[in-house]
Amino acid sequence: MNDPIFGRRDGVWLNEPERWTADGDSLRVATGNATDFWRETHYGFTRDSGHFLGFPTAGAFTAELRIQGKFAALYDQAGIMVRVDAQHWVKAGIEFSDGHAMLSSVLTRGQSDWTTAPYAHDARDFRLRVTVSNGVLRLQVSADGELWPLMRLAPFPKASSYLVGPMACTPERAGLEVSFSAFRLTPPLGKDLHDLS
Repeated sequence: MNDPIFGRRDGVWLNEPERWTADGDSLRVATGNATDFWRETHYGFTRDSGHFLGFPTAGAFTAELRIQGKFAALYDQAGIMVRVDAQHWVKAGIEFSDGHAMLSSVLTRGQSDWTTAPYAHDARDFRLRVTVSNGVLRLQVSADGELWPLMRLAPFPKASSYLVGPMACTPERAGLEVSFSAFRLTPPLGKDLHDLS
């Protein structure tokens, strides 16, 4: 479980980017043009063209990931994705919107929702934790890897396995460079909802 995940051979690219490198515990990605994950709501279109490197999990798990990038153009985004199929997934991370790098999550169950919130720390370097267990998804964010406040709690489809891993998109441009590291995949932590460790 503690071996560098990016070196494993069971990772599956959805929309593999033209430029990416993996070295030990680090994955670097440069996004392609007009890439996105979205289904229908408000805009009326479906996009499934974002970059996602998914690793198979059990039916319950916790994943953690560090993300570093310079978000500058509208809808620039990077973070973590959990995917069952094209109609059931969540993506979460930083997304550039209305002139600011915002905490963002999109939960899709046939159609996508979207939530954003200001992020009080350095959006160029942050960590995400996602736990899926018993039909519930818990998202947490951290600036330092020590304190993990709640980002989102939601029902999520039960499945015997999921794909989880880094995600990056640039709907309005190409060339966002993102570094992913410190990726850990473990059994669910089982911590109390208000345990922020």
